[in-house]
Formats: sequence, C-alpha cells, structure tokens
Amino acid sequence: QVQLVESGGGLVQAGGSLRLSCAASGRTFSRYVMGWVRQAPGKEREFVAALRWSTGATAYADSVKGRFTISRDNAKNTVYLQMNSLKPEDTAVYYCAAVAYSGSTYVTPAAYNYWGQGTQVTVSS
Repeated sequence: QVQLVESGGGLVQAGGSLRLSCAASGRTFSRYVMGWVRQAPGKEREFVAALRWSTGATAYADSVKGRFTISRDNAKNTVYLQMNSLKPEDTAVYYCAAVAYSGSTYVTPAAYNYWGQGTQVTVSS
C-alpha cells in the first residue's frame, strides 16, 4: 500500500524559504510521477509541481516557476519541494501525491490517486 508522509511545513515571513519533504513507501516509485498540490482556505486544490521519478523530468505551475524546485532522493525514497521567495498567496496546505506513470498529463490534481495527509505552510506579510 502506498504511503506518503509530508513534513517541513510551518510559518515563515514573506521572502523566506521552506523545504517540504515527502517520504514515500509501499511501492517501487521508479515508475511513478510524484506531485505537490496545494489547497488554500476556500479554494480548490491547485497543482504546484510534478516530477517523473525515472527521468527526473519536472513541471511547475506558472505561479511558482522560478521560485519552487521539486527534486528526489532515490536512496531515501523521498521527494522534496524547495520553496524560495515565498509570498502570502503561497499560504496553503501542501499535499504530496503520486500516480503510476502512463504518459498522460500530470499538471492537474485529478491525475493523482495517492495522497499524503498534508502539511500547512503559512506565509506572513
């Protein structure tokens, strides 16, 4: 059974940085796409970033491009989201998500079928 456990959220001032971690277990993830999705209060879930584990190929939402970086550590089976130059509008619960790669699009929350419990990120102005 796939398990995704996020950590690293917290409170940070605008302009600051945070690194989120997602520890993945229960599968060999080399054939998976890993994603980060966020949900702000009163809003729908929003795609943030995705990484294809086998190739390292990445994709980002326009709102985070150039500020956020998704990466993986094969030895630790962990995916990271490095968030720099944070803005108050980045405040949300951030979820790690996964889906087996099938060649379709992964830049929408609906693409993913495994989810972590989420970690809160709050950016103060």
